[in-house]
Amino acid sequence: MGQRLAALALVIAAALTAPLAPARAEAGPPLEGVFADNFSLAEEPLPAPQEPALRGDGSEVALADFRGRVVLLNFWATWCAPCVREMPSLDRLQAALGPEGLDVVAVSEDRKQALAEAFLAEHELDNLALYMDRRGAVARAFGLRGLPTTYLIDREGRLVGGLQGPAEWDSEEAKALIRWYLERPADFETPVRTSG
Repeated sequence: MGQRLAALALVIAAALTAPLAPARAEAGPPLEGVFADNFSLAEEPLPAPQEPALRGDGSEVALADFRGRVVLLNFWATWCAPCVREMPSLDRLQAALGPEGLDVVAVSEDRKQALAEAFLAEHELDNLALYMDRRGAVARAFGLRGLPTTYLIDREGRLVGGLQGPAEWDSEEAKALIRWYLERPADFETPVRTSG
């Protein structure tokens, strides 16, 4: 018994006096599947533009209103065929991750609200709220070049990345990417990407 205690004491002493390994830097978010090639991470997260959009009820909303939650900001229109195919996946994503702290903010670039309302109702996209950008001011603030385009905004309101073109937003790859941000505290500093 005495020999075992002596051996155990040596093991503990060795562990306590061994040099500490340097802390590893937090790895960045997972980019897998189509997101590995198509999702662009920001070199350094920057504050997202705050140009307000209109809710379906006519009230204004800015991204600052979502502070503390992760936002997937999607620009779409009823006349955009890739957008039409993508919208059900955004609806399912909102249903799946909304309770975890995600808001899918799908901003319609249609000029007529009735068109966007009818589209959401016809396709039974009940988990998505209606947001309108009739004058294109939000799209201009983000430098939009085409539809659909989607941006990911962290809990601090910083633009951390985006994707131009359609995606399956309820795929496991998309959920892993978004959950990475959902699991970070609001004041988390996203690792800066380094080249090479």
